[in-house]
Amino acid sequence: MTTHQETAATHQETVADVSTAAGWSLGVEEEFLLVDPATGNTVPAADQVLRVASTRPGAAADAVLHRELLATQVEAATGRCLSLHELSGQLLHGRRQLARAAGDLLVVPSGVPVLGGSPVVSSGERFDRIAERYAGIVAEYQACGCHVHVGVPDLETAVGVVNHLRPWLPTLLALSVNSPVRGGVDTGYGSWRIVEQSRFPGAGVPPRFASARDYTARVARLVSAGVLLDEAMSFWLVRPSTRLPTVEFRVADVAIDVDGALLQAALCRALVRTALASLERGRPVPAVDDQVAAAAVWSAARYGLAGPAVHPLLARRVPALDLVADLVDTVRPALLETGDLSTVEALLRRLRTTGTGADRQRAAGDPLGILRMLSTSALRMGDIDA
Repeated sequence: MTTHQETAATHQETVADVSTAAGWSLGVEEEFLLVDPATGNTVPAADQVLRVASTRPGAAADAVLHRELLATQVEAATGRCLSLHELSGQLLHGRRQLARAAGDLLVVPSGVPVLGGSPVVSSGERFDRIAERYAGIVAEYQACGCHVHVGVPDLETAVGVVNHLRPWLPTLLALSVNSPVRGGVDTGYGSWRIVEQSRFPGAGVPPRFASARDYTARVARLVSAGVLLDEAMSFWLVRPSTRLPTVEFRVADVAIDVDGALLQAALCRALVRTALASLERGRPVPAVDDQVAAAAVWSAARYGLAGPAVHPLLARRVPALDLVADLVDTVRPALLETGDLSTVEALLRRLRTTGTGADRQRAAGDPLGILRMLSTSALRMGDIDA
């Protein structure tokens, strides 16, 4: 859960330039757990790790590191990028920067803790307010996601784009599932993080909005009702940024490796560019029933790519890989425009070979073996030419 104000590190622009308005610019925020390698438990050492990181050479380059709500977590945010090659370098730099600063602790890319730990709320007035408001929901909410920002020109456009993205959020989740084990027990879900996140008010696929004015009014009503702390606190799986000219995807579990984060970023950017084209041509927003959308998210969290999926538009079961193929076909023109098609196809072939993060966790054996695999894989980058 990113609870700090929107980070300038994620996207360094403060106004919409040409590349932003055209859906070119992108950036990624990745959340990680700090884990004791001997016990496998999470450790509330974020302040210590970030203090060490800030004094090391290269600390100011590319990635910027942040605290999270719980002191057992840290975040690495890339700068504003225009290519996957640039993004991949910044992602790897941020992960390596955290690993060096963590010393003997493991920096673990898992959507939830594999074992246990005693999380402590980070110090700060806003963190205190969040903990007081949501009580037991946040007491153990050590959830780690991969958040992708893609540039758009303004809020009106961002709301229109979000309306067009709704059918594809479950498929993005299915590709990213990486939190099957919680407290040493296999939950049976590919993404237990999404299950935990669903406890927050308004979580899941956002509703369809009539306009930016409608979006702003509906968020304000949730704040007035007391279920959101403020306008920056919505829990939807995709939303307009409150401070930057971007659409923010919050659907994916944190990726085991850089390749997984790159795949999410490439597909998110292609979806935004496809939505921008649809808006320009006046194409209607896909009609997605809210309950079917919720069922599709649940199915993606439960099965990942290994089982059935719910087709958000047809409201029936289909193989999850069929929806992945539909997604790629839909965004193919956008991937060709950005030069990302061959990279995405190679990343998808690798994913089918290695399995999702959930598959890889289950194949790693006992919980300590899973943690060792995760911390080692976090610093690896495939041979994909981005």
